[in-house]
Amino acid sequence: MNDNTYAGKYALIYTTLITLILLAPLFFYLIYMKNIHSIQNELLLKEKSLLIVKSMEEFNQNETHYEYPRFKTFESGLYDLRFQAIFSLISSNIEHFKEGYHLDDANNAYLIVKLPKNRYFGAEYLIVKNTLSFAVVYEKVMLILFSIVVLVFILSIFFLNSFATPFKKMNETLDNFIKDSMHEINTPLSIINVNIDLYNRKNESNKYMQRMKAAAKVLSNIYNDMDYLIKHDRLHFEQESIDMTLFLNERVEYFSEVALMKNITLKSNITKGIYFIMNTKQLQRIIDNNISNAIKYSYEESCIEIDLYIKDKSCYLSFKDYGVGIEDTNKIFSRYYREDVSKGGFGIGLNIVKSIIDTLDIELSVRSKPKQGSTFIYKFPADIVDIN
Repeated sequence: MNDNTYAGKYALIYTTLITLILLAPLFFYLIYMKNIHSIQNELLLKEKSLLIVKSMEEFNQNETHYEYPRFKTFESGLYDLRFQAIFSLISSNIEHFKEGYHLDDANNAYLIVKLPKNRYFGAEYLIVKNTLSFAVVYEKVMLILFSIVVLVFILSIFFLNSFATPFKKMNETLDNFIKDSMHEINTPLSIINVNIDLYNRKNESNKYMQRMKAAAKVLSNIYNDMDYLIKHDRLHFEQESIDMTLFLNERVEYFSEVALMKNITLKSNITKGIYFIMNTKQLQRIIDNNISNAIKYSYEESCIEIDLYIKDKSCYLSFKDYGVGIEDTNKIFSRYYREDVSKGGFGIGLNIVKSIIDTLDIELSVRSKPKQGSTFIYKFPADIVDIN
């Protein structure tokens, strides 16, 4: 995960937490604003009721026709003592017949005003009604919430990047140190391997040289993992056609001396005529880490079975060992995780394998029983497999 992705991820988490914390006060603010809006609406209804009363006050009894006031967004009506309509423009049913201001569940607002007796066309009550909308309140609250979220997110990004600057510089220094160290390790490691091979050609093989060669190969596998881990984000992995018979046999032969240190036998059953269209380095990391781990966690004088086969028109590559097994198969792909620290290593091999197979859509199933062994089965997609 790069620095920008890291900062963005945690800024988003922080913003979400702050937003959740602010939801409570925003909720109370929303209730408060709705109450304020309702009070303002009550004042509007009172204003309209006063206009209607004023209009009726100004009516001349000698006139034969009275023009009752009408409003675009307000409805009103005159009612008798039993709340029977004398004249009404209100189309909906009134739920509350009690003097004062009322608001029902449908946001219909009513103002019921008591009138002087026998003064306004025999009416005892004036009712003014409108529909109250809280859209403005909701828009304001959402605008506030959105502004807070954006502001907190921007500030989170800024502060996270500011706080992370010293660590970025330290990580860059550490990365450069590791890269330089890897380069320095590669040269003497190559010299050791070449000279062991030259010695074995000129002299009889002995157990000491075999152990040195096996140890050098273990170190080479660790080096290759570290090298891949450092460079894989910046490299483009070219694909090529790989003869799996030759490639697997070569890797089995490579690790045979390492297995011999524990008297472990590497047994391979490889179906011929299978080619993989993928990058050699990525394929080697998958195979090497599985064989290396199988050797590391197998009991002495046991065997490791490596099979490449076709089943139900799908291609499978499996690695089976008879060793200590795995307690928790869900954790073994986490970087730096080691189930048994006494076995050595850095806990990066299977993490690299997981990143490769996820990228290439290679399916993996793991079967394991403690003290009985483990089996890793890889199912390769059709676009990788070429069968001749």
